[in-house]
Amino acid sequence: MLVGVQFAGRPGFDESLDELALLAESAGDHPVARVVARRKAPDAALFIGSGKADEVKAMVHDLQAEAVLFDQALSPAQQRNLERHLGVAVADRTMLILEIFGERAQSHEGKLQVELARLQYLATRLVRRWSHLERQRGGIGGRGGPGEAQIELDRRMIDDRIKSVKQRLVRVKKQRKTQRRARERNQTFRISLVGYTNAGKSTLFNALVKANAYAADQLFATLDTTTRQLHLDDSRRSVSVSDTVGFIRELPHKLVEAFEATLQEAADADLLLHVVDASSPQRLEQISEVQRVLREIGAGEVPQLLVFNKADQLDQAELPRERSDVFEIETGRRVPRIFLSAASGDGLPELRRVIAAAVEGEDPPDSAPMPGSDDVPDASPNDFHQSAA
Repeated sequence: MLVGVQFAGRPGFDESLDELALLAESAGDHPVARVVARRKAPDAALFIGSGKADEVKAMVHDLQAEAVLFDQALSPAQQRNLERHLGVAVADRTMLILEIFGERAQSHEGKLQVELARLQYLATRLVRRWSHLERQRGGIGGRGGPGEAQIELDRRMIDDRIKSVKQRLVRVKKQRKTQRRARERNQTFRISLVGYTNAGKSTLFNALVKANAYAADQLFATLDTTTRQLHLDDSRRSVSVSDTVGFIRELPHKLVEAFEATLQEAADADLLLHVVDASSPQRLEQISEVQRVLREIGAGEVPQLLVFNKADQLDQAELPRERSDVFEIETGRRVPRIFLSAASGDGLPELRRVIAAAVEGEDPPDSAPMPGSDDVPDASPNDFHQSAA
């Protein structure tokens, strides 16, 4: 079962819980029901309050659900209380994302990054997980209980493992820094693909550099950074393109910290190709979330080119007259934008010309009209911007 809670004064709530459903399916779960609650503030004990918890419990029983997934982060106490009250396993959005990352990580670096995030998440929940065991009694001559011993043992093991993983990630970070310095010496123009998860970054990456990176219509299909050379006929400089992990709303902060070595590729890039799913109704919210994460990792000031992917899935009325225009991503900040379809290849030649112009420090070349634009004379880039807004 999927549960989401809309709190007063907190924008960005996905009332349909569609993204949580996609996360659940990516983790191998099958959603059977969705429950949306509204509260002024979280309940300290059960997050959703006792009345709504009873309602969820009845639905769990009727539908024979095996677990309940919350769209927001739960405290260790809330998770424990909900599991006792509902009688089934309870997980929050953070745990779900960590589970998906754990299954998808392939490289040594990716596995280390995910392990660090999971250990840091688990460390905050040890006390609650062992609360069923006897606590240590105080006083002179008091005998220590097995519960406290188990807690301390587990905490010490996790702390030691966290230190070990961090040390290994430091070495990985040094290796990446050495590689970046080598590219700088070669005057390589560095491009990083960034964007919301499932926007089509890996598909675009494969189309640009003729690679075979894994691409699928699912959240977080790519976790490990892949870098390839991009050959441009109109450029005299060497160009590298890196495919990075996708972003998502409320991406766990510990996960951002753990993937610092990978995300540094974006911060050190000369140009960011910000890939957007043009067919998504939430595209504006997704653009804002990507901008927030970019600022968090120190890449907020890197030049961007907005790539509105999946243009082949747009209705004719939504297609702009021109393939490229300018888009306002933040108040007062406008960046170039281009429409294309990475899957079909439509618009890729124009993108390569725009990239070549950026590499040479030139203004983008004049764009070609969108196919079929003659059939929609009233459509324009600004019209699309306003309709999206």
